[in-house]
Amino acid sequence: MKKKNIVSKIYTALLLLFLYLPIGVLIFYSFNDGKTTVWKGFTLKWYAELLNDSAIMGSLYNTLIIAFLASVAATVLGTAAAIGISNFKGAKRAIIQNASNIPIINPEIVTGVSLMLMFTLLGVAFSFEMGFWTVLLAHISFCTPYVILSVMPRIRQMDKNVYEAALDLGCNQWQAFTKVVIHEIMPGIFSGFLLSFTYSLDDFVITYFTRGSKFQTLPIQIYTMTHKRISPKINALSALLFVTIMVIMIAINVRNRKAAKTKA
Repeated sequence: MKKKNIVSKIYTALLLLFLYLPIGVLIFYSFNDGKTTVWKGFTLKWYAELLNDSAIMGSLYNTLIIAFLASVAATVLGTAAAIGISNFKGAKRAIIQNASNIPIINPEIVTGVSLMLMFTLLGVAFSFEMGFWTVLLAHISFCTPYVILSVMPRIRQMDKNVYEAALDLGCNQWQAFTKVVIHEIMPGIFSGFLLSFTYSLDDFVITYFTRGSKFQTLPIQIYTMTHKRISPKINALSALLFVTIMVIMIAINVRNRKAAKTKA
């Protein structure tokens, strides 16, 4: 048993090293005074230059606002869709649920090109250009299936009688829905929100086809910078994003553990 534990620990350590070593190297060189991989001393100038770069900070703002709005809208739509799908039975439910999973399986380039064609046709008909709103609608469209995928298992696990029990105990339909049903499926809703936010934050292909010529997000901005020599400011930006996500994930795990101990 001890040998098995040692082997499993070594395997886990090697796996984590394989996953996080490139990120560690990136963070390490974000403090390098030189512009190459040759270490020339410790510095924070790339972080200072990053904060003073209006193009990168503007792209970061666009990325965050798109990710937040798209994830909120997708969470509302996806939760409503998941509840609606759960009310169907038999073959109808299977068909609708499989149809909602197609955008997840569908290659991003197909989704991006199809949305671009649709927005182009609508732009000709209604005289508008692609930009913030087209990117937002595109992100909502591909994030919603992930919310459905996250919420559906929670609905299946929920006791179907709790809603009727709430009605019997004096709640009206809206109170029973918000205080009982939503409360029961909240972990799935929260997971769907996080998935939507992450995928929207990271998306490049669909955004590239639906952004038009003036709107920039961070992945697009980084892509345009690769045509030249990549600035170490990108290392600093990536390090900040990684640390932020790690802090959020640690906070969520600590919260979940406290909640589990409280229930126990």
